[in-house]
Amino acid sequence: MDKFVYQYPVRQYFGKGCAEEAIKEELKNAGENILLAYGGGSLKRTGLYDRIRSWLAECGKCVTDFGGIMPNPTYRKVQEGARLVRENDIDFILAVGGGSVIDCCKIVSAQSRLDEDIWDMWYDHHRLPTDFVQMGAVVTASGTGAEQNNGAVITHEEKKLKQPLFGAYHSFAVLDSDLTRTLPMKQVISGVFDTLSHCMETYMGKPQATNLSDEINEAVMRNVVKNLRALIANPDDDFARGELMWASAMAESGMLKLGKQTDFQCHMIEHAVGAYTDCNHGQGLAVIHPTLYRRMIGYGTEKLVRMAETVWGVKGETAEETAARGIDALESFIKEVGLPTHWSQMGITDESVLRAAADTCFLMPGCCKQFSRDEIFEILKERM
Repeated sequence: MDKFVYQYPVRQYFGKGCAEEAIKEELKNAGENILLAYGGGSLKRTGLYDRIRSWLAECGKCVTDFGGIMPNPTYRKVQEGARLVRENDIDFILAVGGGSVIDCCKIVSAQSRLDEDIWDMWYDHHRLPTDFVQMGAVVTASGTGAEQNNGAVITHEEKKLKQPLFGAYHSFAVLDSDLTRTLPMKQVISGVFDTLSHCMETYMGKPQATNLSDEINEAVMRNVVKNLRALIANPDDDFARGELMWASAMAESGMLKLGKQTDFQCHMIEHAVGAYTDCNHGQGLAVIHPTLYRRMIGYGTEKLVRMAETVWGVKGETAEETAARGIDALESFIKEVGLPTHWSQMGITDESVLRAAADTCFLMPGCCKQFSRDEIFEILKERM
C-alpha cells in the first residue's frame, strides 16, 4: 500500500427510524437560524418535509427554505443558496435529499463566507475555502455517498462544465433507510449503480497490485450486486435498503481509497456529457462503463481479471478472456436491473454533443490507461 494519513470527521447515525432522534440531538446545540435545503416535490408529497419542520420547531429553530435544488445542481443555484444564508443570518444548513442537494449545500456553505467567486478561487488560483457555515445531511437517496466527503460536482451553465468543487464537511450524516422509500425504484437503482461505479473506479486505480483496501472493496461490490437484486425482487426489504445505504457510505468514506490513486475516468466522461445534456448520472455511468473497460484490457487486465473472479464469479481460459467475461457480466447486470446501455435510450442522439464532451472532459492520471480525447469520443460514439 502507498503511505497515507487518515482522519474521518463525519459522525454517522445509521438505522431504520433514526432520523428524528438524530436531528433533534444534533440541532439542539446549533444556532437559531436554519437553512432547510431540499430538491423537488417528493419531500413534501411524502410528508417528510412537515415532519422535519415539526422536529426543528420543537428545537426552537427559525427555518428558511432553500428548495428546488435540481438533480445536477447548477452554479447559479449555489449562488442563490449563498445569498439566502447571508440575508437570513443562517447558523446551520440542513441538507435533506440525495447527492445533488448535499453537494450544492457543501458549496453554499463555503461561498456564503467568501467575498470572491469560489469557482475562480479553485480553478484560477488553486485555493480552497477554509471558513464554512456548519451543516448536516439527511440522506433520502443513497448512492452518491456525498454525505461522506467535502467534494461536490457542480454544473457551471455558462461555461458548459460539470466539474468538482470543494466545500464543507458535514458535522453529521443521517442514514435512515426508511427515508429511501420516498423515491421511485428507477431512481434508487440509478443511485445504487453510482455506488458500484465508485467502487470500480477506486478498484481500477493505481497501483494494480491488490491491497487490503481492494479486498474490502470486493466485499462491498458483491454486497451491492446482491442487495440490489434483493431490493428489486422485494422493494419492502428493509435489510437490503440498509445494506445499500451503508455500501454507498463505505464507497465514499475514504476507506476503500486508502493506499490508492483512484481512476474515476468514467465519472469524468459522464460529467462532461452531463454538462451538455443534463442526463441522469447513474444511467450515464451504466452506458459508459462496459465500453470503457473493454478498452482497458491489456492495460488494467490484472484488476479486471480479479474483479471478474471475485465479484462476478466468472473465469476464462486466459487472463484476457476472464477480463472480457467479467465485463460481459457487468453489462448483463446493467441490463438486468433496467439501466440503459446506449445513449439513444436516454434521448441522446446528437454526435456533436459527445464530441464536445470528449473534448472537455478531465483526463484522469490514476487511470491504468491514459485515453486521448479521440479515444474517448470513440468510446462515447460506440454507444449511440
